[in-house]
Amino acid sequence: MFEIKLNTKIMKRVLLSTLSIFAFAAVSFAQVGTYAEGDVVADFTVTDTHGEEHNLYSITASGKYVYLDFFFDTCGPCQGASPHFGEFYDKYGCNSGEVYCLVVNNGTDSDAEVIAYEEEFGGPGHHAPAVSADGGGGDVTTAFGVGAFPTFCLIGPDNRLINGDIWPVSGVGTFEATFGGDFNPEPMACSFAGVEEAETLTALSVYPNPANAMANVSFAAEANSEVNITVYNMLGEVMNTSIVQANAGQNNVELDLANYETGNYIIQIQLGEAIITSKLEVIK
Repeated sequence: MFEIKLNTKIMKRVLLSTLSIFAFAAVSFAQVGTYAEGDVVADFTVTDTHGEEHNLYSITASGKYVYLDFFFDTCGPCQGASPHFGEFYDKYGCNSGEVYCLVVNNGTDSDAEVIAYEEEFGGPGHHAPAVSADGGGGDVTTAFGVGAFPTFCLIGPDNRLINGDIWPVSGVGTFEATFGGDFNPEPMACSFAGVEEAETLTALSVYPNPANAMANVSFAAEANSEVNITVYNMLGEVMNTSIVQANAGQNNVELDLANYETGNYIIQIQLGEAIITSKLEVIK
């Protein structure tokens, strides 16, 4: 008799992928299950893939309306809706206005996997902060009783659930259709602490890609400054981290791949609050 052992995470993903198909066909199940609209939701604190904390009650206390996007990385409908949520986040100020967007993983994906998901499916603009299993996404998913994906919901400044099933998502207009009453935000520039992200760190590229022994990491910095370069594997483990003195304009850094095995990796470059990422495939 042969014994077949499957990785539990893969088994869970297969199950969730199957469930996502049913969720796509029967969207009434893709919703918040713990709370009815009008209920006060429980507070939570999570840490996004860039190390920033987000506390729900602190956010709502500032008068913001919070949109949550519950997902997992191999969910097809999640991938399809993700760029629309990113465009919505970008259009209404990247969390600096009345609209606050947060992407919450169901607890099956690491920081590196969520970063890769955002890189591939998040769209061309700015991406909303994303929380992986490492940052507490699974606990929030459980607390909200979400069992099918994607699930989008809206929470008001009074911490009450306004809409627990924003679906189907066909564009930014789907989210704008939830506006009403005193909540009619105006589109605004996407900024971070008054500084445009694109003005500090941009144009990350990696070549050759796929690579074998060496890869060149190219990026543009606004001014002479120190940047942190970190490489993660797909389990979220740090493969290498370094501090590089960057010059204003285009910069090129060589990455030694001698100790890297065949596989996919995430390269993250950080300068102050600005963070940009790119994928790298290594083939030995």
